[in-house]
Amino acid sequence: MTTASSAGPDGVAKTSPGRPAASPPDAARVRVRRGLLRALPVSPAVILLVLFLAGPIGYCAYIAFTDLQLTGQAESSFVGFDNFREAFGDERFLNAVWLTLVFTVLSSLIGQNTLGLALASLMQRASKPVRTLTGAIVVTAWVLPEVVAGFLLYAFFRREGTLNAVLDALHLPSQNWMFTLPILAVSFANVWRGTAFSMLVYSAALNEIPKEITEAAEVDGASGWRKMWHITLPMIRRSIGTNLMLNTLQTLSVFGLIWVMTRGGPGNDSQTLPLFMYEQAFQKSMIGYGTAVALLLLLVGSLFSLVYLRLLRTEV
Repeated sequence: MTTASSAGPDGVAKTSPGRPAASPPDAARVRVRRGLLRALPVSPAVILLVLFLAGPIGYCAYIAFTDLQLTGQAESSFVGFDNFREAFGDERFLNAVWLTLVFTVLSSLIGQNTLGLALASLMQRASKPVRTLTGAIVVTAWVLPEVVAGFLLYAFFRREGTLNAVLDALHLPSQNWMFTLPILAVSFANVWRGTAFSMLVYSAALNEIPKEITEAAEVDGASGWRKMWHITLPMIRRSIGTNLMLNTLQTLSVFGLIWVMTRGGPGNDSQTLPLFMYEQAFQKSMIGYGTAVALLLLLVGSLFSLVYLRLLRTEV
């Protein structure tokens, strides 16, 4: 009497009476067929990612190694790492890298993250009308288009703007903020616009903390700061890491806000990497060089992401 084998969920052949046993090549084909069937539902998403994400990134990587220009040249030529060597030898590029790091640290790592956590913590203790009003105000700034937010903050910081009018009314010294402290002005603008995202993330994380833990800490005499440092922050550590990663990547790519407020000026005092890349690629028509700068910016964002993912990885 013959027996047949069928592949179980773990790929190990199982025998059954009345059917011939499957050979090892047949079992391998069955496993491949099952793998393809499992991958079938996600294949449209994979195809879209390849076409609209991996494809453009690969083409940009190719352009970064050429001398392509928007000047009507007949064809471009391969120049190797010349664009990257030119970038690291350009003082304006190094200045843009420094200003990008300053802008990211001030507006994302410190500003949006800290203010978002503070607002979320305060809203946990506030009454419902206060929570509703505060949330509406903060979220309104977030949903405004970047260009509109830029014009509003330009009107706030300009020489005849709202901030100086308030300072004059209080008999305090005023100044031309867009000229004397442009990188701080655009950093504050980005904090004003993007804090709502951090507030929403931390509000959701704080709501997940069991009340029994915080009540036990209060019974043990833990003060507000000790409870925040030893209980709240460790329990929302993963939310903090996720929020920092998303905020950092978004801040590294901010263009419209700074362009509307300062256009990278005065001089190059607020020219971050996205603005420097735009200037080289579209104002000076050096597409190859500008794309090389874009790849370097992508590399910076990837390094930040790897650091955050490393911090988020839990021990087994």
